[in-house]
Amino acid sequence: MARYGMVIDLRTCVGCQACSAACATENQTPYWSDKWRTRVLDIEKGEYPNTGRHFVPTICMHCEEPACLTICPSQATIRDENGSILVNYDTCLGCKACMAACPYGARYVYDKNDVAKNLEIHGELSQHNVVHIDKCTFCFDRVERGLEPACVATCPAKARIFGDLDDPNSEVAKLVAAGIAKPLRPDLNTKPKVFYIY
Repeated sequence: MARYGMVIDLRTCVGCQACSAACATENQTPYWSDKWRTRVLDIEKGEYPNTGRHFVPTICMHCEEPACLTICPSQATIRDENGSILVNYDTCLGCKACMAACPYGARYVYDKNDVAKNLEIHGELSQHNVVHIDKCTFCFDRVERGLEPACVATCPAKARIFGDLDDPNSEVAKLVAAGIAKPLRPDLNTKPKVFYIY
């Protein structure tokens, strides 16, 4: 089995939000409620006149030691065979314990208004028919078909790289092994599988 991870190169991200739009389309995230699986933070640094803008894409970190997994009272948060952290919508209680536990703010409530709006937009193709906690899945259904996650396939700057962290020939494994790509907050001890190049 693979151990999937992602590298996000902040040096090339242009903040175009194509990743957010692609994810919303692929995964029917409730953009109408400003809820996203992938967001691009637009951060201004410095003081006038020496200021600059920095774009920081964020998603679920699919941690090796995820607090969301152990705190879930209904075992709706699961780890699949490739190490990705997923949510079983049918058993999720919507209690928000996982949201409180996640230090990255990667989860949100797909509430009854979102379910109704999604049904209105997507009809019988709706992917979200019950209230649940939602988050990035690394587009596991696309990956199973041999495709990249939607955000990776769409990024015009090629700022996102996806692959098997255990395959020494994969680009993500090489970037992490070389110390070029690093976790966002290693001090949190969750061992994220999303890495950044600063």
